[in-house]
Amino acid sequence: MNRLTFWTLLALCVAVEVWGLVIGRRDVHYAGVIAAVGVIAVARLLFLARQGKEGQE
Repeated sequence: MNRLTFWTLLALCVAVEVWGLVIGRRDVHYAGVIAAVGVIAVARLLFLARQGKEGQE
């Protein structure tokens, strides 16, 4: 995942979190939080996989 994709997805998640707070829906806010954590986790896993693959070569 390149940096542009990572930051775009993270910005979208933050926007959903804020939108949930503005409209007063905590479930939407929590969905944004969970999505943000998922984006960070996937980016981290892809980074570690790429490092492991480069180390084996």
